[in-house]
Amino acid sequence: MTILKQFQKKVRSKEIKISVVGLGYVGLPLAMEFAKKGFRVLGIDTDKDRINRIKSRHSYITDVPDRELKAVLKKGTLDATTSFKPLKDIDIIIICVPTPLKMKYQPDISFVREAIKSVAENMKQKSLIILESTTYPGTTEEVILPIFEKKGLKHGEDFYLCFSPERIDPGNKDFPVQKIAKIVGGVNNEAAQLAKIAYEAVIAKVVPISSVKVAETAKLLENTFRLVNIALIDEITMMAEKLGINIWEVIDAAKTKPFGFMPFYPGPGVGGFCIPKDPMYLYWTAKKFGFKSRFIKLSQGIISSMPGYVVQRLEAVLKKRGGLLRGASVLVCGVTYKKDVKDLRKSPALDIIQLLQRSGAKVSYYDPMIPYLKLDGINLKNTVMSKARTGKFDCALITTDHTSVDYSLILDRSSFVFDTRNVFKGKKSDKIYRL
Repeated sequence: MTILKQFQKKVRSKEIKISVVGLGYVGLPLAMEFAKKGFRVLGIDTDKDRINRIKSRHSYITDVPDRELKAVLKKGTLDATTSFKPLKDIDIIIICVPTPLKMKYQPDISFVREAIKSVAENMKQKSLIILESTTYPGTTEEVILPIFEKKGLKHGEDFYLCFSPERIDPGNKDFPVQKIAKIVGGVNNEAAQLAKIAYEAVIAKVVPISSVKVAETAKLLENTFRLVNIALIDEITMMAEKLGINIWEVIDAAKTKPFGFMPFYPGPGVGGFCIPKDPMYLYWTAKKFGFKSRFIKLSQGIISSMPGYVVQRLEAVLKKRGGLLRGASVLVCGVTYKKDVKDLRKSPALDIIQLLQRSGAKVSYYDPMIPYLKLDGINLKNTVMSKARTGKFDCALITTDHTSVDYSLILDRSSFVFDTRNVFKGKKSDKIYRL
């Protein structure tokens, strides 16, 4: 019986054991999906607080409800630890650790390196290793593979290595992890086929592609596409304001075309861990080969300027209404980077709060998902939303469009509202100013 048939048989019978290294917004939902299907899953994370919260049956990820976490823990299909030693009994190891940026847009794959070293020291023979962490083209074969080889391990005999980029969209109920198509690139075809068999147990569509580098680059293209188009619409938004045109109406008009146009929307900036970072991995790699991507650098610059642009626009509105930004009381509505997601990573609202404070404004915030802010020099408590309290602010700045917020109350009680998310779409009022 071939290795593929043996592996397929073990997967179908759920004899296979799986470990997910890195239990963040990518790793925990993936581990949960395998566990819900009846596979024995071991989650590994060096963050003791995460492990303790899992064991106490309290989820810290929006996409993983407490009830689902309790169910797999009670069933015994999920366990969590900070130790890599149990990998000696694991068949599939999936790496989902962070890959941030250093200064000057240089990729930081230190978390990947450390995870792989720990895996290589503890894994069993014939393990399938899959990297999901976003990284630059060449990482899997030029950085990770040699770590295993230095241990005397031979690919195709002692282990199999693949790259399959994560495509999680936190808070997206239409596309949970099991409904998002998965691409897999292996160091050889056999490795790719093994990964395909593994993922097909929990994901609707799995697509093997020709190489690891193609898989690595595809992920960067996906997010660079978004970066460039968001930057484009941000620039057109600035242009439309000068021309006295409502950009939101322009987008609605353009998207009536059934082909050749995809709507992107402006905002106060871009947050999360992917869009602000991933394209710069591609930019850095291309630069190593003597190619400078003007589109990526320009787009990054435009998006990075949006928090400052929002503050400038707000200051202009205050001046028009006879006020000044210095000393003005501003209510920032929504501080997470995305609507209905409890996630502050690189949120543009935080940059805006800092800029407002430096300008001398008296800043408060309201966000039903964040009880307090204590990071990056900001130290604020969530404002209690009430008629009396809302009416005390000179203006309200809407930066994140959570669905649970009473925007009618904010509009009714505020002197004016500066709306960067179009929550007042179609509503006419001399108190509403739009991005």
